Amino acid sequence: MADTQQQVAIVGCGIIGRTHAQTVADRPDAIVTALVDGDTAARESLRASLVEAGQPEPKLYDDLTAALSGSDVSLVAICTPSGTHAALAEEALNEKKHVVIEKPLDVDLVRARRLGAAATRAANHGVLASVISQHRFDAGSAVVKQAIDAGRFGRLTSCVATVAWWRSDEYYASAGWRGTWAQDGGGALMNQGVHTVDLMLWFMGRPVTIQAQALRASHHAIEVEDTVVATLTFENGAVGTLHATTAAYPGSRTRVSVHGDQGGAEVEDDRLRRLNVDGSPDDQPIDVGEPGGHTAQYDDILTAIADGTPPAITVQDAIDALATVRAVYIASTLQRPVKFVDVLEGRYDDVDVSRGIGLPPS
Repeated sequence: MADTQQQVAIVGCGIIGRTHAQTVADRPDAIVTALVDGDTAARESLRASLVEAGQPEPKLYDDLTAALSGSDVSLVAICTPSGTHAALAEEALNEKKHVVIEKPLDVDLVRARRLGAAATRAANHGVLASVISQHRFDAGSAVVKQAIDAGRFGRLTSCVATVAWWRSDEYYASAGWRGTWAQDGGGALMNQGVHTVDLMLWFMGRPVTIQAQALRASHHAIEVEDTVVATLTFENGAVGTLHATTAAYPGSRTRVSVHGDQGGAEVEDDRLRRLNVDGSPDDQPIDVGEPGGHTAQYDDILTAIADGTPPAITVQDAIDALATVRAVYIASTLQRPVKFVDVLEGRYDDVDVSRGIGLPPS
């Protein structure tokens, strides 16, 4: 635990802002001192819930600029719509405040690269920036990663990742930014699937090429895709498939399976369901504990602040995940394979991916 209590500003008081606020409120080494949201009702509701839980009353602000100048803040948690993340995080870093950014990093790679540069500069002054990717902290995911790093699966051959969820039309209509390119940055893959993309990259490494098809299979009123399938090749020679949908009624499971020539594993709904290692055909014991969630990642972030060390999840990790998602959209738009490094370095920045989301055949 940190010796000094971090004073936290929650920027965005919606559902995910409440998750961050509650996570902070449960800790002895951090306290919510400011709530930031242009929606008066949202920030007042979160204020009331914190006070009711016995927390000190935080100050309320319309915008981050006012919060940074009007209250004691050492750590800023960005919980706003995805398309606003990078600009807000950069503002906080420029004021020498530590930053935690909810996934995804942003929806725009140009802004993400700029934030990456700002995070590098901030790190030189001891200021930390991290992006929420809480499923890396799930006990089962950690076991899989340790087995991969130790070579216990042998040569990795393939990976299969699927996010098969259901979201209703009412869900997309519940907030003006949902299902839009400008603020949601994509659909099933960007919003619901980005954590699974991150796990795939954590297990398999960076991709080389991506092919994809994205469409609006069920939710025709939104701008973005509700279903996408992609195939990837990785630097280690393995291949992978990636599937994400919000058109799988009534909602199914999230799975990541990793396969090698000496073993493999499957993580389903954040829990390790299968583990084979070292050429054994028998499943290994897999009672490895509960998913870590935001609590485990805040453990990492606050420890890193206290110790002056990098966090487990860096801005560059999040840029890689964002570039992979955008590569899927670009490949669907161009109807041909694209190279990950070309997307990462900006060679496709001018591609309008909104025209790459088709409708199912009539």
